[in-house]
Amino acid sequence: MRRYLFILLFLSATFGATAQLKPRPDAFPPKPETLDSKAITMATTVEEMADWDRYPTYDTYLEMMRRWVATYPTLCHVDTIGTSVQGRLILSMYIEPPTDADLYRPEFFYSSTIHGDEVTGYVMMLRLIDTLLTSYGTNVELTSLMDRTRISINPLANPDGTYWRSNSTIQGAQRYNANGIDLNRNFPNPFVPTKSTIPQENQAMMDYFAAHQFRLSANLHGGSEVMNYPWDSFTSNQNPHPAADWWREVCQRFVDTARTYGSNHFNDVTSSGYIAGGDWYIITGGRQDYVNYTYNCLELTMEISTRKTLSSDRLPEYWHFLAPSFIHYIGEIHSLPDNVGLRSTETGNIAIYPNPTTDQVTVTGLPEGSLIELYNAYGHLVISSFNSQFSILNLKPGLYLLRTTVGTAKVIKR
Repeated sequence: MRRYLFILLFLSATFGATAQLKPRPDAFPPKPETLDSKAITMATTVEEMADWDRYPTYDTYLEMMRRWVATYPTLCHVDTIGTSVQGRLILSMYIEPPTDADLYRPEFFYSSTIHGDEVTGYVMMLRLIDTLLTSYGTNVELTSLMDRTRISINPLANPDGTYWRSNSTIQGAQRYNANGIDLNRNFPNPFVPTKSTIPQENQAMMDYFAAHQFRLSANLHGGSEVMNYPWDSFTSNQNPHPAADWWREVCQRFVDTARTYGSNHFNDVTSSGYIAGGDWYIITGGRQDYVNYTYNCLELTMEISTRKTLSSDRLPEYWHFLAPSFIHYIGEIHSLPDNVGLRSTETGNIAIYPNPTTDQVTVTGLPEGSLIELYNAYGHLVISSFNSQFSILNLKPGLYLLRTTVGTAKVIKR
């Protein structure tokens, strides 16, 4: 009851007494959607996914991933992020065409269906994988994007929730994992450190982030249509995200593109189609805040469908208006804000800007006269300086590790 009272007070203060904002679909213990009015058709073979108007069985999903790797062995491989409580695989398709080994390519990550019953993104991400792989070498725009970007796509983050009843159907899909845990409430709280047990699926995802250097990512949900940018833990008045202006520009581009192909979408929460998470509803333990705070990665939550579980026959419709936005969002990784430094994953509060950079680096958060050392990817010392501002103009493009007495951070030379 206190939560509902908070929402009413917040909306009244922020938008006026008569304003109404659609409740965030993941804000409350959810009521399962009734499936009686929906046509949920399952694909029991890969061939039955040809028109993308079905949901795959779990075995069909695995076979789709296997076939893509077999068909495009030089373009992609499958990463096993981990396993669910019931032993189902949490997979990601890693798309990385062979190019010049010295070329720096930033890493991008899409992930969907952390809530098992929010399955629109599941099929959207499978179709995105197929579109990218089948377009390489024939579509100039997509080929260039893949050549310049390492792309990882995790279509299904909570397989136990999606296949709650059995591997053969998504009927009865549940939000939670097999232990009844809401995975998007149980990441470590970066603002109030806790020692609570991390669910198995989340620990696997955290390990995957730690093993990579993702710079931009998105977590796909369903139940509304709105771009939800960080922070979730605060209102924008309490603690705006350092890249809030950039986030709004990115969200506007995503929504404008989607509305070009489907004008009636992304208007059920705000007229703009986007909102800061905490201005919609404050939550803690979400993946978005954890990733944005902990890793060198900017992550956005995408609520992409008004229903958590769409009728199968509506999946092509949603792909039609979402696909260009999905592709353009990947491209945003090549225009990240220079004033957002890369947070160290070890110790200290070093800020580096611009980062990525082409020539000059400035380091803040250090005692005056601190020694700064820069190492290349092979562990060789390439710069040693007592100056907080130094040039890397003569270094090759790539990833470098900056070490100081108070912590470490990553530096990217374009």
